[in-house]
Amino acid sequence: MNDSQMAESRKQKLINLGADALADALLDIAVHPYDADDLIEQLIATPQENFLRFKKKLSSLKNLRGFIEWEEAESFALELIMMLQDLESGVDDPLTGIELVAEFYETDSTIFEMCDDSSGTIGNVFLYDAMKLFGHYASRYSDKDKVVEIILKVMQNNNYGVRDTLIDSAGDCLPDDVIRSTITNLQQWASKEKDNFGKRHHLKLIESLARQLKDAKLFEETRIAWCGDLSTAALIEIARVYLESGDVETAHSRMKKISQYKTYQKHDRDELLKEIYQKQGDSKKLGELLFQQFRSHHTKDNLQALLDVIGHDKRDNVIHDETRQILKTESLQESDAKFLIAVGKIDEAEEYLLKRADQLNGDFYGRLLSLAEAMEVENRHLVTSLIYRSLLMSILERGRSKAYYHGIRYLKKLDKLASNVADWKEFNHHKAFKEQVVEAHGRKRSFWSNYEVEK
Repeated sequence: MNDSQMAESRKQKLINLGADALADALLDIAVHPYDADDLIEQLIATPQENFLRFKKKLSSLKNLRGFIEWEEAESFALELIMMLQDLESGVDDPLTGIELVAEFYETDSTIFEMCDDSSGTIGNVFLYDAMKLFGHYASRYSDKDKVVEIILKVMQNNNYGVRDTLIDSAGDCLPDDVIRSTITNLQQWASKEKDNFGKRHHLKLIESLARQLKDAKLFEETRIAWCGDLSTAALIEIARVYLESGDVETAHSRMKKISQYKTYQKHDRDELLKEIYQKQGDSKKLGELLFQQFRSHHTKDNLQALLDVIGHDKRDNVIHDETRQILKTESLQESDAKFLIAVGKIDEAEEYLLKRADQLNGDFYGRLLSLAEAMEVENRHLVTSLIYRSLLMSILERGRSKAYYHGIRYLKKLDKLASNVADWKEFNHHKAFKEQVVEAHGRKRSFWSNYEVEK
């Protein structure tokens, strides 16, 4: 068959697929830049041909040569996804499918030793795509003990952690009684292990299965068995499992074991306590916790969460009290200034910034630029100028020529703002400030030449 005949044959096969299949394929290509030729071959291939395509690609993976750089990782991940799609299209028998996905997982060491997957795109293929396909086959296979046997065999070597997903999703394809018997076997294996690493391996598998069964007591006992004294992180996780299992009071009791003075994982701790208080219906403690979070980080979202519990009729009083607290503090927190602006306390925001102008640090341009823009909208030209000054000086002091474009923009903004400032208070007038800038940074010719050109 010549090239023309082959092309015609492929065309006819694509036509035979129908409009729906072709539309789905085009949408796939639009979302993911698959190799179009490979996708076409997959679409028109018979199940047996796709099975053979998968086997050929699997063999290539096991003998991977060369190194896949970071910028090539996404393309390689798409090749792996296409490979799994070959398997799904080519194999209907669930046991065969399970065994082949297991073989795919066993290529992880070869793949990760030959790839820069700092982006995580390749790892995600194992964590999501391969796991989903494994579950597809495993849920259809009647011999669940065989499924467990395959999972545990794959889990024996898990140096890169991507095989965890098989045990972590076991509950999706295994009934509770099979999981219970698996736990019993793992416990027996763990008790016979002389090596601590091997023992921990089995116990961590039990932990995952216990969590899926919502057996919080077993989860806790297992964590103690391999961890010993419980850390803050362990107590939080144990409490979370109790909460997931519906035992709110025990979850709370475990959280009480954590010292309130510990700051480690405070956010996670507070988020879990909020869930606990909500389920307990303890609006008083929930309100106290939300107030602490609001005071430590003033935002409109935190204010909203607090008012939802204590009542929106207290809004004005809360804002008034917190504004007083903010104005009493000596150190500058840009988030506090943003909060004052967000709740309409513009005079107070201006006062807050002017009194702490010496603390403005232009290195944090991401925080300051939005403040400058917000204050300019409110026609607070003096404080806006002081913020832009800090941004300009940061660029000039660091001598980053790539950022000169922004510095020129800030200086031109300062030129325009100057005519609108009626009272400079204790701060230098624009002319004096500009003379100081020229004196300190006048030799940065590329900055000044471009500034003059753009005037």
